[in-house]
Amino acid sequence: MTVLHLPSTSGTVEPYELGGPRTWQAPSGAPLCRTAYAAAHVVADPLADNTPGRPAALDWDATLAFRRHLWAQGLGVADAMDTAQRGMGLTWDTTAELIRRSGAEASAVGGTLACGVGTDHAPEVTDLDGVVAAYLEQLAVVQEAGATPILMASRELARVAGSGEDYLKVYGRVLQHSGKPVILHWLGPMFDPALTGYWGSDDVGTAMKLVLELIHHHEARVDGIKLSLLEQQHELDLRAALPDSVTMYTGDDFNYPDLIAGDERHHSHALLGIFDPIAPAASAALDALGRGDLTGYHEIFAPTLPLARHLFAAPTYYYKTGIVFLAWVNGHQDGFRMVGGLESARSVLHLVEAFRLADRAGLLRDPELAAARMTKLLTVAGVTQ
Repeated sequence: MTVLHLPSTSGTVEPYELGGPRTWQAPSGAPLCRTAYAAAHVVADPLADNTPGRPAALDWDATLAFRRHLWAQGLGVADAMDTAQRGMGLTWDTTAELIRRSGAEASAVGGTLACGVGTDHAPEVTDLDGVVAAYLEQLAVVQEAGATPILMASRELARVAGSGEDYLKVYGRVLQHSGKPVILHWLGPMFDPALTGYWGSDDVGTAMKLVLELIHHHEARVDGIKLSLLEQQHELDLRAALPDSVTMYTGDDFNYPDLIAGDERHHSHALLGIFDPIAPAASAALDALGRGDLTGYHEIFAPTLPLARHLFAAPTYYYKTGIVFLAWVNGHQDGFRMVGGLESARSVLHLVEAFRLADRAGLLRDPELAAARMTKLLTVAGVTQ
């Protein structure tokens, strides 16, 4: 077995023995028992100036190869979302190119694709008409790519809206222009503080009533809603109140196993950032659930939960750093660099713990490569072996 010397929170360096790689059951090709999207990260071009404030430049080969990896697991890809650093380094020009390229790849391999529609290219808007126009500009790009639109929560709408009624007006106008049913996206302030009070209220119950009013009024144009509040009861409450035709996509990276498994009345589907680094486990767990093996389902997902809760720990919006780090140690990309210089957003101790937890969950597909890359990172960080 491979042994590394990893730093601990006590200020010492201690030996750590890696476990053996786990062999995950390959997808059978049959549809999974739940609709499951992995929100995918992007790979920065190592030869470009991706420092904060600079235009985002991607390694397109590695970025698209990772999406093919996700599709090969039987998962759908949710692209151009917050996991892809929307609002945290990914500029609209690059986002639009990402949507087009991912759409072409999805068409080539028969993969399921949904893409984020936002307003982040128009931070200067001052009224509701400007927000609607910004949404529609991005919606056109997503529709042209053949992807399902995900109407992302808008910082600009949160800034200019004066009431819950303003949210109903904006979303109602945008929904009228969508050629296919959309996925709504309720992203909590732990993911983006600029979204505090979204849907016109800081009170979740009040906001939920407005969301349900929107959904009931436009039911035929709403495929589902992704809820990312990291509070299980909020999802249970909203899920129970949704019309039968509208899907709940869990965005709860803290409680996804129970929410996806569901109960005798309801269950959630998935649109999760954590499915990016745990894709093989997620596929295997959903396959087990589809075969009625609830014990196997929970056995697979259980060790992924500590990893998820660690990666998405406060400040939650920096979870992308750990996800990209795990893609690097797993050989999905050649470098640990991010657009906007975000690779520096988590400490070495945080990344080391992510490494340990991924190993314990059987998610290091090549332990020797992972160990070599972890060692290189520690050397650069000045950790003496």
